[in-house]
Amino acid sequence: MKAIIAVVWVLLSAAAGVTAERRPNVLFILADDLGWADTTLYGHTKFYQTPNIERLARRGMTFTRAYSASPLCSPTRAAILTGLSPARTGVTTPGCHAPEVVLEAAPGKNAPPAKKSIQPISATRLKTEYRTVAESLKEAGYATAHFGKWHLGAEPYSPLQQGFDVDPPHWSGPGPAGSYVAPWKFPAFKPDPAEPDQHIEDRMAREAVAFMTQHKDKPFFVNYWMFSVHAPFDAKKALIEKHRARVDPKDPQRSPTYAAMVESMDDAVGRLLDTVDHLGLADRTIIVFTSDNGGNMYNEIDDTRPTSNAPLRGGKATVFEGGVRVPCVIAWPGLVRPGTLSDAIVQSEDYYPTLLEGLRLPLTAGQRFDGVSVLRALKGEPFDRGPIFTWFPHDPGVPNWLPPAVAVHRSDWKLIRIFHGADQGAHRHLLFNLRDDLGETNNLATANPKLVNELDGLIENFLVDTQAVVPRPNPAFDPARYRPEDEGKQRNDTRSPGKAKSAPAAKKKAKNL
Repeated sequence: MKAIIAVVWVLLSAAAGVTAERRPNVLFILADDLGWADTTLYGHTKFYQTPNIERLARRGMTFTRAYSASPLCSPTRAAILTGLSPARTGVTTPGCHAPEVVLEAAPGKNAPPAKKSIQPISATRLKTEYRTVAESLKEAGYATAHFGKWHLGAEPYSPLQQGFDVDPPHWSGPGPAGSYVAPWKFPAFKPDPAEPDQHIEDRMAREAVAFMTQHKDKPFFVNYWMFSVHAPFDAKKALIEKHRARVDPKDPQRSPTYAAMVESMDDAVGRLLDTVDHLGLADRTIIVFTSDNGGNMYNEIDDTRPTSNAPLRGGKATVFEGGVRVPCVIAWPGLVRPGTLSDAIVQSEDYYPTLLEGLRLPLTAGQRFDGVSVLRALKGEPFDRGPIFTWFPHDPGVPNWLPPAVAVHRSDWKLIRIFHGADQGAHRHLLFNLRDDLGETNNLATANPKLVNELDGLIENFLVDTQAVVPRPNPAFDPARYRPEDEGKQRNDTRSPGKAKSAPAAKKKAKNL
């Protein structure tokens, strides 16, 4: 009987085109700090130009309500790799380049008297005990490669210990080493002497092209995680001047340097698409494009902000929509109808289970996900993702910052719980209907107490299920020191290193955020 079942399974798999030899390739492109309004996908920018991302959209499905797992990079990266929430992995800050190795989140020890809660301590490495999508695909016969930014820990927590065969430039820092334009300062990765002013995305794309060409006759998984468009803010001089001539001083998006960075990012996407086409792999390559969090609206470059996330509120390092709503396109030949739009809610944790289901690969014993497969949405079928959660128990002082919080999205509703933000240690809540109020300006919590309780119950279940290390009430809280009017106003220690009036350590922190 077992032999018969095995034969039937092989025949069914072969009929579906999912044997190891015929499984489609996977190209996962992750931009860094690219906001929802930073591409031409959604009609909210006239200044940035992203023709190659538009080209990808014509091949696949564009999601209008895609969310990152966190408003900061490392937590989202861990979620993509594992399918697990930052609340479960404990990686909740971008501190994975820090020298101290912390593998588990822990309760915080203290907080200033002006704060009502004590933030937990984030893990600084993604533990290798978590099974990654790279490990699943490698065991299924895929050649696996990681290119670009990692920011989840140096060895023994590098891509080479997380399921990837190769990892140029093998760099664990928060951004490119020194600069985007050569000469760089990567320890073991040198510029091409023939291109002394080579851009790092040009080089990374070339490395990825070589890998895809080498492995074109077997399934490959290319994890192309861009350095772009994270700080430091620099770009090819010719592109900066090109966009300087296009600046509209009335447009909130008016940094020519950032526009040049976006163009180089988009050029890299084009190079990858060209290669897929040239190698004859377009009809059997799954391509995902998304970002790790919302756009950076608090640093300064060219006497302005890097970008604007309008009409969304907030941006990177906030739980408002500008911090977590991100661009997303998925092209899946034979599954996704080209040039389609979806308003289904998807989140970073969903990519891994979606790939496993679509490729007909099994979970390992005991493996679980906080994400779900969105295959039905990709097929254009009715799909309700259910609630998603944004876990961000920190309060970096960027514009529109909140005290440590967690948020839930369910359909058009979004509830934010601010830990111990009300009187006597109770939680404070913000409730928004995103269909009517995309900018999150009208807090409906007081008018809808039953809905607040219902959604807050979902949050509580999520925290219990993930065993999240939650913020604690601050026993040193002094009401006389508390200034609620300062909530949401940018603090000096988050400005650009060149503009800040804060201590050197605070400047360094801002650069690495």
